[in-house]
Amino acid sequence: MNPTDSSEISVTTMLALCREPDALRIITERLKVKEMGPADHIRTKHEVKAFLSAATESDAETLLRRAAERRAVGNTLSAKISQAQGRRV
Repeated sequence: MNPTDSSEISVTTMLALCREPDALRIITERLKVKEMGPADHIRTKHEVKAFLSAATESDAETLLRRAAERRAVGNTLSAKISQAQGRRV
């Protein structure tokens, strides 16, 4: 498994990454937590930690879905904020 691979993460990849020494860091990077808001970033990291303690396929699917939703919400909010700031200028 190549931990520097930046392609989209899948359930199979997440399950394989659980065996890596830096699994928490690698998975959170691949889930693109930096694109989330601060609270979502922390929440996702806690979910990844819980996932690593008992990695199952259903947990991986749930984690991937939630991370994608959080990134989407973060992007939507960023767009609305920048649009609102553009109107004020």
